[in-house]
Amino acid sequence: MTNVRGHTRRMAKGLALATMFAASLLATGGAHAQGKVLIRDAETEALLQDYVLPIFKVAGVRSSAVELYILQDPSFNAFVASGQKIVVNTGAVIDSKTPNELIGVLAHETGHLAGGHQVQLRQQAETAQRLAMLGGIAGIGAAVAGAAAGSPDAARAGGGIAAGVGEAARRSLLAYKRSEEMAADQSALNYLQQTGQSAKGMMRTFQRFADNTLFAESRANPYLQSHPLPTERLNLIERSAKASPYYDKKDPAALQARHDMVRAKLVAFTGGASDVMRRYPPSDASMPARYARAISAYRNGDERTALKLLDQMLADQPKNPYFWELKGQILLEGGRGREAAEPLRKAVSLAPKSGLLRIMLGQTLVEAGDPKSVAEAIKNLKIGLQADPDVGIGYRSLARAYAMSGDIPMADLATAQGEFIEGEYKAAKMHAARAQAAMKRGSPGWLKADDILSFSPPTPK
Repeated sequence: MTNVRGHTRRMAKGLALATMFAASLLATGGAHAQGKVLIRDAETEALLQDYVLPIFKVAGVRSSAVELYILQDPSFNAFVASGQKIVVNTGAVIDSKTPNELIGVLAHETGHLAGGHQVQLRQQAETAQRLAMLGGIAGIGAAVAGAAAGSPDAARAGGGIAAGVGEAARRSLLAYKRSEEMAADQSALNYLQQTGQSAKGMMRTFQRFADNTLFAESRANPYLQSHPLPTERLNLIERSAKASPYYDKKDPAALQARHDMVRAKLVAFTGGASDVMRRYPPSDASMPARYARAISAYRNGDERTALKLLDQMLADQPKNPYFWELKGQILLEGGRGREAAEPLRKAVSLAPKSGLLRIMLGQTLVEAGDPKSVAEAIKNLKIGLQADPDVGIGYRSLARAYAMSGDIPMADLATAQGEFIEGEYKAAKMHAARAQAAMKRGSPGWLKADDILSFSPPTPK
């Protein structure tokens, strides 16, 4: 499991890798994301990708254009951030008892993406802002004119014009936002129908929202809400869900098992020992409960117990790449880098397409400091970064590996690439220039350095 707010040489318990690309997302996520922490986890991301790919296909959304992020937040929520990003709270995963419940949420967010709602909402907000500004100017003018003419009533009327136009603009924007939410709900129902999935999970999710806001809803002005009232949305979803021939269709058992494992993992990594004990008491001998207890032991400094539990789990599921990953992570962070390499090699062999796993293996081989493993580290880091190019620590490890092999120009280029993705453009250009000066003109490395040197950072608006 990876925290992506920052990085240290020796990471804290539970943080195998760390990057710094979270800042821009947190800035665009608005109130949803401020002050929160983004995490990376190969197992969770693979599951979410399997959930959204069928939805994206029927929605006409290119999966390669959408980035999925996991936000460490216990609330049940997901949202779309600017730049084709879907952000899912850990709480939404943990509190979804079935895959279908979470898939319904992801289908709703896909509806926002497919409908271009982020762009349209910005345009509506700009229009509302202009109207409010013009109304304010007109109202102030009328108030000033009235005051100059010695008419208090006219002055007050001018103030009323300004306030009225501003309120009308605000209500118009809220009405548009509510219409987008209803459109996304309808799109989600269509996607579930087209992919042969039940909307029962989506219905349960909105039932939860309705139950949680029942008292507040009775006192709410529906015209001053950014979202339709939960009961209103629930009625639409319930009618559509029950009319579908897939209403009683259940998630495949294998998918449910993966879902339960990820829920246990997130509980153990984001909560405390008491949370694990409450959700997975000692009487629970299921694999998710064993997983949560192994992670909890590791996070609480009991490496020996964690490894013992993991070895027992691996005896039952020797082809689970994420058990091998966790074993490697525990050994690496326990200062046993050379021992960590083998379980991570096993993890990569079982999930070769995972960029995060390859980066973790490459990082481990570099940390171990064995000159014989440098070529293997470079190979895995390059493959991993091709699949997952936003992991800053991967470039730092790659730079160290190139330096160990004596290839200083490539070490400078890797350093520049890492600085670039973290927004350190001045430092990136300096290292790129140094790398390019030592490379053959027109070579792949020279061209990559040139891309960095040619980049002009966007001007803040």
